[in-house]
Amino acid sequence: MRVYILSRNKELYSTKRLVQAAEARGWEVRVIDYLKCSIEIMKGELKINYLGEELPAPDAIVPRIGASKTFYGTAMVRHFEMMDVFTVTGSLAIKRSRDKLRSLQILSKNDVDMPKTVFASNKSSSKDIIALSGGAPLVLKILEGTQGVGVVLVDSEKAAKSVLDAFYGMDVNLLVQEYIEEAGGADIRVLIIGGEVVGAMKRQGAEGDFRSNLHQGGSAVAHTLTRKEKTTALAAAKAMGLGVCGVDMIPSARGPLVMEVNSSPGLEGIEKSTGIDIADKIMEYIQKSVSPKSDTESKKRKIKKDSIGA
Repeated sequence: MRVYILSRNKELYSTKRLVQAAEARGWEVRVIDYLKCSIEIMKGELKINYLGEELPAPDAIVPRIGASKTFYGTAMVRHFEMMDVFTVTGSLAIKRSRDKLRSLQILSKNDVDMPKTVFASNKSSSKDIIALSGGAPLVLKILEGTQGVGVVLVDSEKAAKSVLDAFYGMDVNLLVQEYIEEAGGADIRVLIIGGEVVGAMKRQGAEGDFRSNLHQGGSAVAHTLTRKEKTTALAAAKAMGLGVCGVDMIPSARGPLVMEVNSSPGLEGIEKSTGIDIADKIMEYIQKSVSPKSDTESKKRKIKKDSIGA
């Protein structure tokens, strides 16, 4: 089995763990910096070049595409897809997940619970937006923000209007969401692979911070999902069409609410908090997904060889 990990940094925890898991199975594995790839498109022929050499087609790829490089990264993933290479996360699903507004629209269409959210242009009245969102306190999110950056909690309508006016003055696209006070700065990250829950952790924001992101100083412990949490997370992953993803939910009085579906979830927090070998679970998913195809192709080659011999 030949597997490529599409990652810009081979020293990242997640990248190293994926390499270790593939090597433990005796597979050929390479870390490919997708920004150093170029593609050739000709009639009936698709090629990918890497550092001046043509890359042999792998059996599978594991995309670890950075949010700021989504366009180029998904173009590379799409090219592999067109070469009939299996990918644990498809190019279209990655693009959907990176667009916060589009993600929420898809989740809403599929009846997945989420916080009430308002999106409006800077031509709209701040007062109207605040009223539509249910009033302060409110959470304001920059559409392009990641890992908790660009997320602001405003505790009064006056503060909300000031922040909205400031952001809109800079022509920044914002989502305005209701604040779930009972969550207490905690959320739940569920790791889903191939339509199955493989692990879950509860993250708690640092003292005085309502954001639970580990990159912002939060902590994490293993979490046992309720039936509702499990079904909500699985429904979100299915709606987004992601084979491997992290579903972030926030507990509320009306049940778990999906905040985001991450197409490149980090492995460090969930592996260390749960003790589960998530990297190996991803390789197991590849094995199950690619083997039937490989077996079929082997049989076709054998039939062809036998026919020639006859």
